[in-house]
Amino acid sequence: MRWLIWVLLMVPAAAQAQSDAPNAILLIAKPELIDPNFRETVVLVTQTADASTVGVILNRPTERKHEKTGEAMYSGGPVMREVIVALFRAARPPEAAAFPVLKNVYLTMHPQNIDQLLAQRGANYRLYSGFSGWAPGQLQSEMQRDGWYVLPANAELAFRKDTAGMWEELVRKARGRVALREKLNILVP
Repeated sequence: MRWLIWVLLMVPAAAQAQSDAPNAILLIAKPELIDPNFRETVVLVTQTADASTVGVILNRPTERKHEKTGEAMYSGGPVMREVIVALFRAARPPEAAAFPVLKNVYLTMHPQNIDQLLAQRGANYRLYSGFSGWAPGQLQSEMQRDGWYVLPANAELAFRKDTAGMWEELVRKARGRVALREKLNILVP
């Protein structure tokens, strides 16, 4: 638990020290988390320069298709569900507003960025309706109530085509890490 709190405290510090530095983590809902917005979800989360916590749910594809491209839409979260959000890869930061998430991976809802992505067939992006967000201190409170596992984020997982089974896979991985950490704490006084 101390490790998780440390990670959450360090993410804002890193975001403020370098506002354009990637700082994403994965939040994996624990099986006990009953909030219907996040039950059995994997959320890619980043913290912005102003210490806002935002992200998108990676494993909630919807039946909805984008009206112009016909591409599948994912449910990004309960905030502003009518807004299109894009998670995308780019060799350089975009000109319009976007949050750096991982190296060469950005999250945006800026229409200029989204229009440019939609114009490029085969571009490396994923579209979401809405996003996930937490008020100041809200996520820390959820962590103290033990609602989430935390794992490092990576682009391969963020853009994985088949998200079926992702939550179960990451719950097993997180539980394994917790068990190993507990065992190491017992072995090392």
